[in-house]
Parts: sequence; C-alpha cells; structure tokens
Amino acid sequence: NDFIREWLPWRTEYLNVILEGEQLAKGGICEQCCQAEGSIRCMSCTGVHAWCGPCAVKAHRNLPFHKVQRWNGTHYQATSLMDLGFLWHVGHGGGPCPQAQENPNPEESGYVSGEGPPNYRRSSRSQMTIVHTEGIFTHEVSWCSCPGSDPIDLHLSLLRERLFPASISKPKTAFTFEVLNHFLIDALECKTSAMSFYQKLKRFTNNAFPDRVPDRYRELMRVSRLWRDLKHRKWFGFGHDTELDPGEGGLALFCPACPQPGINLPPDWKARYDSNTVTRQYVIDGNFTAQHMKMNKPEMDVSLSDGKGYMVSEIPYQSHLQQSVDNKERSTCSNHRAINAANINKSNLRSTGIGATACARHGCFVPHSVVDFQKGERYMNTDYSICNALSYHSENITTALVIYDVGCQWSVNFRSRVKSSSSLFLPSGLEIIPAVGKFHLAAHKLSCFPRYSLNFVKGAGHLDGEILETLWAPFNKISPTARSMTQAHRQEVYDDHMRDSNWKKLVGIVPSLLKKYKTSNKCLEDMNQAYEQLNAVLDPNKVARWELDAVKAEADRGEALDIYLLRGDKAPTFHEAQLKLGKNPVSSSPNLGSVAWLAEGISIENSQDQLRYELRQLPSPMSARQEVKTSEKRQRLSSRIEKFHSTGQAFLKGLEIDGAFIPQDDPAFCAQEDQEKEDGEFWEDDDTVLEAPDEEVQELASELMSIWMPSSIGAAKLMEIGLHDLLKEEMELRIGQANDCLDQLRTDLGSKAMLYRQNFRTANSTREGTRTKKEIQKVVVRINKHVRSYQRARKAILRLDLNDNIGEKFKEIQPEDLAVSKEVTEENRFSQGVSKMAWFWMVDGEQNLLNGDSGGLMEEFYRINWLKARARRDRWREEVSLVRHEMLWTTLWFQYQKEIWETRALQSTEPGKEAYASKQVELWSDFTKKAGLMFQGKQMECI
Repeated sequence: NDFIREWLPWRTEYLNVILEGEQLAKGGICEQCCQAEGSIRCMSCTGVHAWCGPCAVKAHRNLPFHKVQRWNGTHYQATSLMDLGFLWHVGHGGGPCPQAQENPNPEESGYVSGEGPPNYRRSSRSQMTIVHTEGIFTHEVSWCSCPGSDPIDLHLSLLRERLFPASISKPKTAFTFEVLNHFLIDALECKTSAMSFYQKLKRFTNNAFPDRVPDRYRELMRVSRLWRDLKHRKWFGFGHDTELDPGEGGLALFCPACPQPGINLPPDWKARYDSNTVTRQYVIDGNFTAQHMKMNKPEMDVSLSDGKGYMVSEIPYQSHLQQSVDNKERSTCSNHRAINAANINKSNLRSTGIGATACARHGCFVPHSVVDFQKGERYMNTDYSICNALSYHSENITTALVIYDVGCQWSVNFRSRVKSSSSLFLPSGLEIIPAVGKFHLAAHKLSCFPRYSLNFVKGAGHLDGEILETLWAPFNKISPTARSMTQAHRQEVYDDHMRDSNWKKLVGIVPSLLKKYKTSNKCLEDMNQAYEQLNAVLDPNKVARWELDAVKAEADRGEALDIYLLRGDKAPTFHEAQLKLGKNPVSSSPNLGSVAWLAEGISIENSQDQLRYELRQLPSPMSARQEVKTSEKRQRLSSRIEKFHSTGQAFLKGLEIDGAFIPQDDPAFCAQEDQEKEDGEFWEDDDTVLEAPDEEVQELASELMSIWMPSSIGAAKLMEIGLHDLLKEEMELRIGQANDCLDQLRTDLGSKAMLYRQNFRTANSTREGTRTKKEIQKVVVRINKHVRSYQRARKAILRLDLNDNIGEKFKEIQPEDLAVSKEVTEENRFSQGVSKMAWFWMVDGEQNLLNGDSGGLMEEFYRINWLKARARRDRWREEVSLVRHEMLWTTLWFQYQKEIWETRALQSTEPGKEAYASKQVELWSDFTKKAGLMFQGKQMECI
C-alpha cells in the first residue's frame, strides 16, 4: 500500500507519457536510411523506432514474430511484416537459398510447394500460419532448393527452424516451440484449457475482431499432444536409448525420498536397515470428480503413451475387470461412501472417477497405478492399483503400509482376492499393514481406532495418511475439461499433471525434509518430556506391565491393539437406542416417525439449553449486533418448536395439554461459566432460511418455551389414553440420553482430575498456571452441560416410570459429586478410610472398571494416557530417524540420476545427444550438491 500511495501523485504523469507514445515517432523519418518516410514502428522492440518499409523488414530479418504498425496520417494502424514484404527463408539461417532461382510471382507460374517443371531448381514459396506466444501470424515462406532437398521433408525443415508442423505433407500451419512450451506450463500451473489458451492468442492478435484470426484450435489440440510426448521421451532418455521401449511407468517420475532398492539405497541396505526402516508407505484414494464420458467412436482413438505414465495400460486393465468377480461387499464398519457407492452407474459415463496410489509420506503418485472406476470404488479397481504400486521398484522390501479410507474392510479378503486372480500379483514375502487415515478414522466404529490408527503402527513415523486428498484439488480444476476428451488424450493429460505434481515435490523435497527435521525434533522433545513426566507419577510395576502389553500389541497387531481402548462394558447410548427403535419398533403403529419426532424434541431441549448458556455469557446491555444475532437464533429455534408441536398432534392424538412450564436450569450447575468470550463467538453467520413464527409463539423467548412430549403428560395419563408405545419409545431414548450424559461426565471429570494433577499442581509459572486454569474452566463448562442434560433426562424418566424401577438407577447428582477425585490429587490426604466415590462411577458397565482386577477407573485413565503418550513419543522418534534416512536416500537418488546421464553422455555419438546428456548431468549434479550441502550434519551417514 505504501508503494501505491507513493505512485498516486504520479498517475497523471504516467498517463501522459503513455499517450505520448501514440504520436508519430522520430518526426516521421526512417532512422535507418534517414531518407524515406519512417511510418513503421514495432510494438515488440524495446524503445521508440521509426523505419520505412524495407528498413523495417531488414531490421526484423530474424524477428518474424514482432508486431508492427504503420502511420496512416492520423494514427498508427496494425499491419504485418508480410505486408511489408518480409519473406521467411527456411533452411539457411534466415538468408535465401544460394541454389534458388527466386520466383517473384509463384502463384502465376505455378511453382508453389514444390510443383514445377522437372529439373528446374527454384525457390518454392507458400503462405503459412504460424502460432506464437505473441499471437497468430501469417508469413510468406521460401523453402530451401539445395540438391537433396525433398518437398516431402518440408515438415522436417520447419522442425529445424524450431517450428512444429501441424501436418506431415504440405504443412500450412506450424507452432513455435515457445508457444507449445507456454501452453504446457499454462495447462499445468494455471489449468488452462486449449480453448482458453487459443482464445488468449486470438485476442493478442486482434482483440477487437478475434473472429478475423485463423482458427487453429484443433491443430493446437493435436500438436500439443505430440509435443508433450516428445518432451517426455527426451526427458527420460529415450531419445538416447532409442532401441528401448519405455515400458510400464517408463515416462514417470517417482519419489526421490522413498526407499527404492538398486536406486537410492546403499548396496548393503539389507544388513544395515531393519524392516521398520525400509517400509514402503502408500495411501490410496478415489476421485469421483475425474469422470469420463463415453466416446462415440472409440475405435478411432490413437494412444501415444498408454501405460507409460501413471495411468495403467488399458487392455490388461480391462482384461482384469472382465475376469474379476464383483462381490459387492457391504461395509460392516460404517456407512462408507467408498464401498456403498460401488453400485453407482451412469449410462453416459465410461468412467465414474479415478483411483490412485501415492507415497504416504511425500505425496508422489506411484507410476502405473492410477485406475478408472466404472461403478464407483470397487475392490477390483483398488486392488489393481495397489498391486501395481506394491511391485514398483520394491524388490526385497518385506513390509508395506497401505492407508485406505476403508482399510478395515478392504484388508479382510485382499489376499484371497489376489490369490484367486490371474492378473493380480504381490511380491513374495511381503507383509501388508492396513491402516486408515486420521481424518477418515473418526467416521469408523470405535473398534477400528486402535487396529487401524497410524498412531499405533510401529515404524510409521508421524503422518496423517490424508496427503492424497490435498493432491486431488488441482485435478478437480482440469476434470471438467478432461471429461469430454478422448480416452487417450485424457490419459495423457492426467499423466502429465501427475508427473508435474511429482516434479514439484522433487524440486521442493530438500526444504520439505529440512522443515520436517526441525518440526520432528521439536515434537520429539515435547512428547518425550510429557512421557517422562507421566512416568514419574506412576507405579513402575504398572508401567512395566503396560510396556509389555504395548510391545506385544505392536508385534501381534489385530485384536492385541485393543489395549488402547478403555476397558469395560458401556450402557446403551442415545443414538444406539434411536437406531434400535428405528429397526425394531415397539409396535406396528401406523404413526411412523414417532422415534424421529421424540429425538427432535430432545434435540430442541439441548438447543434451548445451549442458547440459555450463550445468553448468560453476553454483557448487559447487549450490543446491536448481539441483539440481531440473538433475535435470529430465537426465531430459528421458535420455528423448530412450532414445527415440532404441529407434527406431534398426530402422535398425541390431538390431546390438549393444560398448564405451562418454563425450563429452568439448576443454578448450582450454571456457576463457573463466566469466561471471557470474544464478542461474537457464539454468533457465526448462518445461511439457514428463517421461517417467521406465529405472533403468539413470539410472546415467550424460544429458549424458555415448553416442549410438549409424552413425559410432559405422565405415565398414568399416557396409559389411560392408549399411548403406551410412545411412553416406551421416549423411555428408551431418555435412558440413552442419561447414559450418554453420565459417560461424558465421567470422561470430563477424569480429564479435570488429570489437569489438576499433571498441569495445575506442577505449574512452574503464573502464565502456565493461568493457561491450565482456562483449560480446566472449559472442562467445567462441559461438565455442567452434561449434568443439566442428565437432569432433564432423569426428570422425564421419573415421569414415565410406572413402577419406579428404572428411576432408582438414575439418582440425583449433587454438586459435591463433581469434585475432583482426591484419589488422584491427594494420595496422602487424611481421612481416606471414610471416602467413597460418587454413585455414577458405579453404574452398570462401569462397575467392571472399579473392581480389583482392572485397577479402577482412574488407573484406566492413566493406562490409556500412558499408552498413548508412549505411542506419540515412539512415532516422533521414528519420524526423526526416517527423515534423516530420507535425506540420505534423496541425495543418493539425485546421484543415481546423474550417473545415468553420465553414461548416456559417454555413449552418445551424436553431438546434440551428447550436449543434452551433459546438460542433464549438470542439472542432477546441482540437485546432488544442494542436497549434500543442506543436509550436512543431519542426514544418516552412508558408510
């Protein structure tokens, strides 16, 4: 902004200088011959110039793509070098062919494009459209007529001039190498389509009348594919090794930091490294945005690099799909989209998306492992991708970590599917460890957490397993364009973008590893300190027992990892009760939806409680903004309540309920909530459309409105009017609600006790103590919320319980029950003989946590916290070690590339090939030197 402010006073002066450039330059005298009228200027040359026509042509002998303008008496008007008489001589460095007899009028004599009398050496001419970065140009081209020149080789003559012909025979259009490189970079970096790129060139040429510019869009589409293919074969050395076929994945880059025997591992790597160090870590995921439409004439498609990049070869893949059996396995874990989407089939699509495998630590796509989906994400698709990835440059590696959103389901029958398939293969002796990314693991059942969490995989280091999700974002920008391409073209485009993604990872691998090294060392120090602090307050005998359990779990995996779960049976939760009632209704009542209606009523009660809590945090009087937000929230809640009561008429049989009650919060459980809040913390914008409630609904604030449910009527009245089914349904939901509240209450009370013992009492500074107090305050707010919800559930249970049997189980909670357990904070306190725990620590399943065998609930808290603290420390310790190894492996990978090109340079017999190989040697030498310098003192030594 300071620079803009500095410029503002000069704006008018800048504008004047720009407009001065529109006047006739140099007084209208040619600066070259100083005689003729200087009516020509060039908009591409630097500085201000004025030439006559012949001098302008002479000055631009080797600058055919400059834009010139002619003075027409009042202003400059666009013209072209061809109109000024420019003739482009092809084959002699811009000069005319010495063997040519110039034909000044080729159209009349017929000597155009090689036609003419036999034995007549002439200079044939033709007009060509040439596409350049500055626009689209038309030029008169004079071809070479030297002995040995052949008209059928005109396209090669253009190629030597750094022009790519759009056709082989009688080329009329060519693209400069520069414009093709621009298009490839624009497509990769800006996701520019060929249509948009060519439209840009047309506007560069004639922004006012782009329709007057020759249309070479289809030629650009075709030529760019050929150019891309040639560039890749050149980059990967197949211009030197012309007798070799690239093979599967031969035109693809992979990760320089992942272990690859024979490439970036020391020769004695088997003796130096254990299996936990040399482990290939993969992540697989699908992208349903990358669809592909069916082709009208697929038999006309021509592929340039099928299977040479990242997408698999089409024919073997289709053969695999035909042989595979679609068992349509349904998930037994959660309702995962990846599996249950397997039945998706759109008739107009050849592919509903793609699935890819990438290295989990650095996010590089694995060559020849990207597959198309046909009916969603089926195992027959992902198995093919994973098997190809596991076989890529992984000779003699015995362990592979495979991270998949539905790894818990996919891994069950994976090996049996491979064994029964003739097209799936795994390296012999390979152990596969399935895992689930940390983000997706939250959607799994609780039992999946210890068995598939990356936190408990020995040798995994610290990773989240979601890196492939970040790689899809750029691909989503090109998917609409690639959707309607031919199959071969789409494959080449995706290969190119994946190759570019890996290249950018390669370019940034050195700073990335340095950042990881710094972060992992800091986190290891923190986690190790936390682990040691926890160890210091625990019984060494228990720690030793837990250590043995952890070591055994790491070795055995599977069910052994369940030690990371809290032990003890759990009472049914609210959602479990709701699910049970939905599947098994208490009766065949025609009033469907009663369970959902009751659940909505309980949800509204919770929303009222939350709004009352939020209002207690606001100042009095409220600001105008807070008033507006409060009004919006109340209106929204009022609309829900009105709709709830309206729906309830069908279930309550039109029963009129006399009297009214106002929800009241127990003041004893509203204390300690006076936290300092940012203005607006509770008042985020909400896009929900508000329904205007009736006037009588607005008479009472929505957070104080009565919610009429069966429990509002009472058990006796409900039985009298025949609503016993509703009574049973609400009773089960309320019991689930109460169980949820007690479970969350116990968890938060345990967290509060841990904070008191480990943080507050050991705080070394006022700042640290204040921070811990704030953390404890947040826990107190949650505890009070659970108690209030429990009180509402208990009150309803008591009104619904006919025999007072269930009500005896759910007792009243007193404020003193919420005190921090002195069994944790004051082990050596006086009067321990008469102390006892609050009743809710001993409800149903929680009894098992308090008997002598399990050691008590607080021991469970410490056991779980110790196990997780140990796992966190170990994962960061592994991360430090892995990053140091990856520094060495990256350096060796660069060295390997350098040595390959050194060999090619020595074996080259043609000057051009030798020069390019030497250029590549220098490139990889620079990478190697940079890595060695930056990693000095950090990487593992290569002995």
